[in-house]
Amino acid sequence: MSSRVSKEIGETLLGFVDRQRPALLSISDDMAPMLAALDVLLAGGKRLRPLFCYWGWRGAGGDDSREAVAAAASLELLQASALIHDDVMDASDTRRGQPSVHRRFEAMARAAGWGAAESFGTGAAILLGDLCLAWSGEMYDRCGLPAETLQRGRRVYDLMRTEVMCGQYLDMLEQARGTGTVETALRVVEYKSAKYTIERPLHLGAALAGADEAVPSGLSAYGLPLGIAFQLRDDVLGVFGDPAETGKPAGDDLREGKRTVLIALALERATPAQADVVRLRLGDPALDPGGIADLRSVIVDTGALTACEALIDTYAAQAHAALESSSIAIAARAALTELAVAATARRG
Repeated sequence: MSSRVSKEIGETLLGFVDRQRPALLSISDDMAPMLAALDVLLAGGKRLRPLFCYWGWRGAGGDDSREAVAAAASLELLQASALIHDDVMDASDTRRGQPSVHRRFEAMARAAGWGAAESFGTGAAILLGDLCLAWSGEMYDRCGLPAETLQRGRRVYDLMRTEVMCGQYLDMLEQARGTGTVETALRVVEYKSAKYTIERPLHLGAALAGADEAVPSGLSAYGLPLGIAFQLRDDVLGVFGDPAETGKPAGDDLREGKRTVLIALALERATPAQADVVRLRLGDPALDPGGIADLRSVIVDTGALTACEALIDTYAAQAHAALESSSIAIAARAALTELAVAATARRG
């Protein structure tokens, strides 16, 4: 069910970018590397945000329309913007098994023998991220739904963009402070991931469909806990996942010093010696396999991994229970159940 919609989302998204391509190339052939970098990034991904938006639309009574798919697909450009900028802020080398956008442009500058290759890579990536953000709004506005329908969703769309940027700032703040608790880590999860990935896309779809007030409330009861479970699963994969599955080197979140709920749980339970290992090793860009193994051992031995898995199960169960008792249309409920399993499954 969702696989068909995901395919349509991908085709619609790439079709939009192809229609934008001539305008950029008419400015200069030098824009070709920007488009190539975007093509690589958009070729991957699970399309979760567009899928949740589409099924929020269907759950509120919307029909199976190309226009609704296009509106939902615009969220993938918003996600591309967020990923590009996130990788710059985290100094990430890879994304989805490929060089991150800023590293791609940095390599291009080095190969050409230009000066300040690192600065060029960062600047080019920021600009491509900004372009994706602009294009997300443009794709939404041009999706073909009536103006009054788009206006109904605009408040949610704007709120979603605001919240994810606030969540990203809070994430950076936690890393800079280095003193995060489980509570503050969950606050980052809520705004950077849970609302942005699941709850607001559901709300956007429902708003576009003209849902009454009860529908968004039911979608939140499902979407918010599922979004938290999704991010907690992602945090576990960031430490213990298979690089072939995650698209990132093993332990990359540890090198980047991510102050996740998993890390907060470990520090909450750690002995002084274990806490010293975390403080010494976490955030070391040169962290080697031995250092990764040391941090993994602390996370396992303190019971943090077990506790995080229990939280995932609890939040996922809340989402499933809310969905079962909701007034969401049956066809959408089946798809949302399928997406919930996919979002929280143990992998890697």
